[in-house]
Amino acid sequence: MLLKDKKILVGVTGSIAIYKALELIRLYIKAGAVVRVIMTESAKKFINPITFEAISQNKVLDEISENWDKSQDYNHIDIGKWADIFVIAPTSANTINKLACGFADNLLLQTALAYTKTKLISPAANTNMINNPITKENLGKLKNYNYKIISSLVKELVCKDVGDGAMAEPKDIFDITCRELLKNRYWENRKVVLSGGGTLEKIDDVRYISNFSSGKMATSLATALYYFGADVSLVTTRGYENLPKNIDLKVVDSSQSMFLNLGEILVQKTQKKSFLFMVAAVSDYVPEKSFEGKLKKDSLGEVFNLNLVQNIDILNSLNKTDIISIGFKAEMDKENAKTNAQNMLKNKNLDAVCLNILDENNSFGSNDNKIELILKDKSIYFKGEKLEISFDILADLEKEFKEC
Repeated sequence: MLLKDKKILVGVTGSIAIYKALELIRLYIKAGAVVRVIMTESAKKFINPITFEAISQNKVLDEISENWDKSQDYNHIDIGKWADIFVIAPTSANTINKLACGFADNLLLQTALAYTKTKLISPAANTNMINNPITKENLGKLKNYNYKIISSLVKELVCKDVGDGAMAEPKDIFDITCRELLKNRYWENRKVVLSGGGTLEKIDDVRYISNFSSGKMATSLATALYYFGADVSLVTTRGYENLPKNIDLKVVDSSQSMFLNLGEILVQKTQKKSFLFMVAAVSDYVPEKSFEGKLKKDSLGEVFNLNLVQNIDILNSLNKTDIISIGFKAEMDKENAKTNAQNMLKNKNLDAVCLNILDENNSFGSNDNKIELILKDKSIYFKGEKLEISFDILADLEKEFKEC
């Protein structure tokens, strides 16, 4: 219940992209939010208000339903006081230009003018209307007026024109909404770098050595950090398909390319102390040499011996000066797992280690996880869905390193 009890006001205007607002509201409701909807009269030409009432489980506020009964809050002043955030999606070109000029000739515009907290707008219009100098200038004005603009997409529009103007995808608007509602002072604008997935070590041009690490835990941590307001960079091989769009993503393959990318990002210094989460499962051994093209079994014979050499230790090799470093260790030896993790904490000069003991109930690729966060003087146990425990891990790290 990521957005449990958060109050989200969704404004919908007259645009063919209005159908996406239904999916957006579904995502909010699924995450535990309470949603109310304001519709313009133009929006009602596309979808009947009863559809929004059914999906939000709340009465739609429009020109007809607005009232000033003291026992209710269905008017453009009180509903703004109720809402934690105001999301206008889709935002038509007409609404963009009226908002920038301070017009208040319909209920949605009146609400926006009176609303004092965060306002997100997601433009949707024909390419020529979006790129019209008047619209572009007014979008710039709205940014200066503390509106947050969610960029439209370049694609084929309903009118068959190809260009900028499509409304952002509901998942992207949802992610940005979560970030606005969940960001906190500790993580906001803090540089955090993560590695994820299992590295791929090339044998020839079609084969490689790897492992079963899915990259899901790294993606869950990166997502939680993004929602908390951090400046997130994820260097990973796989498992990033549902990552929030605005996270800095570097897709790599080998351990060497992962090492180089991590090193380039970590040298970037910021005011707050940075964090490194080394979640990736890096191959311990790599082929001594890789072959060009595709090796043929006819030329190799019945037995093919592949020589392996010990791989670079990325976590030991990176410059971790003034960086809070968190290692991840996957173990199957239950008796010695914690001792091995504690040795890793000491030998690699880390600030914490997340121990993951693999068994039939806790395997690579699942959506759940069991993590023991091992610090220098204590350990904390987490169990549950990967995104859920990511928030819990970050909350405990915030307490542990609150002075950093």
